Amino acid sequence: MISFIRGKLVSIQDEFVIVDVHGVGYEVICPNPYVFQDELNKEFSIHTYFHVREDAQILFGFKNEDQKFLFTRLLSVSGIGPKGALAILAGVNIPDFVAAVEREDDKFLTSFPGVGKKTARQIILDLKGKLVENFTIATVPSEDRTPSEASTIQLNEAIEALKALGYADKEVRGILPQLRKEISGTANTDEIIRKALSLLMKK
Repeated sequence: MISFIRGKLVSIQDEFVIVDVHGVGYEVICPNPYVFQDELNKEFSIHTYFHVREDAQILFGFKNEDQKFLFTRLLSVSGIGPKGALAILAGVNIPDFVAAVEREDDKFLTSFPGVGKKTARQIILDLKGKLVENFTIATVPSEDRTPSEASTIQLNEAIEALKALGYADKEVRGILPQLRKEISGTANTDEIIRKALSLLMKK
């Protein structure tokens, strides 16, 4: 198992980063490669998961151990592969996700790309009670959802709206780190879209 890679970040692409380790370039697939934008052309470390299947050997990379742990747990869910797990991680606030699983909040879980009601129920069935050992959360009923939890749903809705307006996935992913910093926990979808458009116009 390759637990982490330390080297120079030489390239950031839509789905992966390339890390130069003593002259060898490792392609590492990430949920959102652009979160590493500030590390470009610098020495850095990335947490990794080495996925082996019959036709490929793939390195997945994560900003921290929490992301990596949730990724491995999502892979254990029936019907979710690496691509689906990455799509969830790309827009997730981990404590919110864990809280949603514990309170069996289908609506929250189906806000992620590729997660329908059937998959949401499978996530709950396979992961409920198995994530709280590693993450500290405040489990609250759906009607008492905190602003930060609600904002995850609104953010995902805004991302889909931006793509519908014609913005490329690369462009949207590129502003996500800054967008998350600038929106408040109570921001609605329209407010997030307006802020995102403002950031996109500065690119």
